[in-house]
Amino acid sequence: MVYVFLAEGFELVEALAPVDVLRRAGVEVKLAGVTGREVAASNGVVVKADVSAEEITWEGVEAVVLPGGLPGTLNLEKSPIVQEAVDKCAAEGKILAAICAAPSILAHKGLLKGREATSFPNFQKDLEEGGAHLSPAYVCQDGRFITGRGMGVSTEFGLKLVEALVSAEKAEEIRTSIQTDRG
Repeated sequence: MVYVFLAEGFELVEALAPVDVLRRAGVEVKLAGVTGREVAASNGVVVKADVSAEEITWEGVEAVVLPGGLPGTLNLEKSPIVQEAVDKCAAEGKILAAICAAPSILAHKGLLKGREATSFPNFQKDLEEGGAHLSPAYVCQDGRFITGRGMGVSTEFGLKLVEALVSAEKAEEIRTSIQTDRG
């Protein structure tokens, strides 16, 4: 099970592209609404979450995904449930994935210290202050941490999650089927 947390002002593509790719790979994914069952993206599109954040259960959780966007990232970081989820994943060695501004949440908790990571350029200072080594890559994996720069690499970010949770072969199969290239 993978939970993708949504908070008011999240970046739509950064949340839904990875969900689409993960579901194509057969991974069980649930959208968890931090600010209710219906959550407005930064562009005003309202998405109906599968569960409210209060309804999540930890049995079988393999990963947590934090999409970026503003003020979505700030709203995620203010959520005690998101903070608990990040702490639980970190303590249990689960995958923590964040894209755009959201890697700053992991950096603020000190989880990226000594790790290679990336984020939207405006948030790279947060990563450096948290002890991360900035990666020139648009999508970066260091152990159980997967980070991405922004909306333009949302599909690649999702494929990296498939690679980590299922296999590189499955990620490549999906890459071919959706007509995207590593270039």
